[in-house]
Amino acid sequence: MTKGSEQLDYRHTSVLFNESIEALSIKADGIYLDGTFGRGGHSRGILEKLGENGRLIALDRDPDAIKAAETLAEDQRFSIFHTAFANMLDVAESLDLVGKFDGIFLDIGVSSPQLDDASRGFSFMHDGPLDMRMDTTQGISAAEWLNTAELEDISYVLKTYGEEKFGRRIATAVVEARQETPLVTTDDFVKIIDAAVPVKDKFKHPATRSFQGVRIFINRELEQLELALNAACKMLDIGGRLAVISFHSLEDRLVKRFIKQKSQGKSVPSKLPMTQQELDKGKELKALSRAIKASEKEVQANPRSRSAVLRVAEKL
Repeated sequence: MTKGSEQLDYRHTSVLFNESIEALSIKADGIYLDGTFGRGGHSRGILEKLGENGRLIALDRDPDAIKAAETLAEDQRFSIFHTAFANMLDVAESLDLVGKFDGIFLDIGVSSPQLDDASRGFSFMHDGPLDMRMDTTQGISAAEWLNTAELEDISYVLKTYGEEKFGRRIATAVVEARQETPLVTTDDFVKIIDAAVPVKDKFKHPATRSFQGVRIFINRELEQLELALNAACKMLDIGGRLAVISFHSLEDRLVKRFIKQKSQGKSVPSKLPMTQQELDKGKELKALSRAIKASEKEVQANPRSRSAVLRVAEKL
């Protein structure tokens, strides 16, 4: 398999596809945004529901995703921008569409094509350059950061973003190893982790949490998600839907907390006399469901869907 920018046929299955399309309650003439185009699975699902006057704006910071979107170039209802979804408000402002979107969809985290392409460095299962950048045109790679960061910073990232209880042991091992030979490949990092972790989880590869933590840090994923969620509230029209798929607890907790916060009215002292209408003034969203997870059938067909969680809210 050649590098992603040269050949883009990595197999990709859109997670919670039917549930996501249903959650958006798509109007034929509506305006929608897919903040994580990936290989276009959900975008194509949205386009199938749109009529001639409908419109879909897509975003992605991965150059390979932008390349994959060329197959939709002739669809006049579709346009794509090479940028992170954290910048969606800027895109909406440039198109004069703030407050006009009927639905916004986000599929957070690394995609199957990114994991399966060894040259991207996301996977501990495939040896390749230790990169991990979603946008390979900017920022520093995971290798550059691991070879220069302070021990305390590496430890913090592994513990906080990777939820790795042996984070400090692994960070210490990284700092010691790089003094002899700099980390270059994913296999270099995997071997250090494997040797540093004293107790192995028989259900999870020892490098899982460390790779997750470094990836989230390198791509500023939680910060990007928070910016996107706040932007979505400004961009949605009344009755517009926000649908977000996350794949691990840090992301899901952030989304859940955000929707809950925006679904509550003003915070006032309990004994202050106020009408329900006054209390409701501060509400921006209404949660439409509890966490939606993949069916047993989907998990069997696509094991990566096991950890997916879809949350849906409506703009008030």
